[in-house]
Amino acid sequence: MSQPSGPGTAAPLPAAPAPAQPRARLRAEVLIVLGLSLGASAVYAVVNIVARLTAGTPLSQQSTALNPSRSPRPYLDLTYQLLEIAFALVPVALALYLLTEPGRRATDRIGLTLRHPGRSLAAGVGLAALIGLPGLGLYAVGRALGVTVEVQAATLNEHWWTVPVLLLAALKNALLEEVIVAGYLIERLEELRWRPAAVVAASALVRGAYHLYQGFGPFLGNVVMGVVFAEYYRRRRRTTPLVVAHTLIDVVAFVGYALLPAGLLDLLGVT
Repeated sequence: MSQPSGPGTAAPLPAAPAPAQPRARLRAEVLIVLGLSLGASAVYAVVNIVARLTAGTPLSQQSTALNPSRSPRPYLDLTYQLLEIAFALVPVALALYLLTEPGRRATDRIGLTLRHPGRSLAAGVGLAALIGLPGLGLYAVGRALGVTVEVQAATLNEHWWTVPVLLLAALKNALLEEVIVAGYLIERLEELRWRPAAVVAASALVRGAYHLYQGFGPFLGNVVMGVVFAEYYRRRRRTTPLVVAHTLIDVVAFVGYALLPAGLLDLLGVT
């Protein structure tokens, strides 16, 4: 029976911190989150590259489209694009929910905040330059060697909403990838007591794997990006600069190509 409270009653003790989750439960949780998001994309990408390699057509003569049109009817296409962006962010919400602790929000835990916006922007721009320019080089080398497919960066029809949707798609990709393969995955693997090198390698290989459908050049480029981003997160515990950098890289890929000279596009093999 509970005791009445009053002036002479001692204050209740604060709630004890949540106990650490069993390792088997954590492993299952990681597999479920990845299976609902980028892990599934990685499996499909592996199957896709096997299909491409056995299709009888060289990789250099194959192509893949990013952000394709979903309908010839403009407003139906817009609806599909927005729904795809919204539902792709559901695993992000799940990962943040699972990382939330009593008295500590997941966004604070993984540094997905707007604190120090100037520093976050500067770090993001620096990371984008560090990764983006070599990434273009690896893509061009991959095309020259015949191990990378032609990437059609944006095949949406031209409407008043095309550029805003591409900008939202870039932000969606950044949030999905950085929250899950940088923030969530690294946090959970560290809780499972993986060594730092194994944590970084796992994050980088998952990132590379779901880009395999583009060929081996983008796979390698994204593994390198994954190593840099994972190590940055491991040392700084900040995903906001990673989101900024990833968004900038994708904005250039989705929208910026329209501003590049045709000769440079031909050199890169981009349409």
